[in-house]
Amino acid sequence: MASARLLQNSLFAAIIADMPAKSNNKSGPEVANKKAYRNFELVEKLEAGLQLLGTEVKSLRAGQADLTGSYARIRNGQCWLVGASIAQYAQASTNNHEPLRDRKLLLHKAQIRKITIKLEQRGFTLVPLKIYFNDRGIAKAQLALARGKRQYDKRKTITERDQKRDVDRSMKKYRK
Repeated sequence: MASARLLQNSLFAAIIADMPAKSNNKSGPEVANKKAYRNFELVEKLEAGLQLLGTEVKSLRAGQADLTGSYARIRNGQCWLVGASIAQYAQASTNNHEPLRDRKLLLHKAQIRKITIKLEQRGFTLVPLKIYFNDRGIAKAQLALARGKRQYDKRKTITERDQKRDVDRSMKKYRK
């Protein structure tokens, strides 16, 4: 009896060892707002759920979305994603969604209060950085409290990046 259990336990251990480890990678496509990193100084990042229709989810899974020029607003104690374009799903004939509709962002009341206080300060805005599906398959939006960059700030960032690249190139010879 004991040898049968030992054999059974070792068999389970072998099966578990062959199973792939669960990764924390985000599943599905990711839609990013690349201009946000260039045009804004990101102060604080947070994650929010998205309230979507079925055809919007299918379109997002196909990677058919654009966050360029979108932003988040707080209206009546609720957070809304404004200006994000999720293309209509091709296979849904008449039951399709409106591509540019405002979408509700799901946040806790305490988070909304904290964001509201910071948005009332001069120069802050709430910018969506990306929309993705987490490991459970739930659509999430990464938001950032951000300050707009001036033209000279953008130039400074570009020159710093170029200088760093040049230093790395010159140091590459000596690393080998």
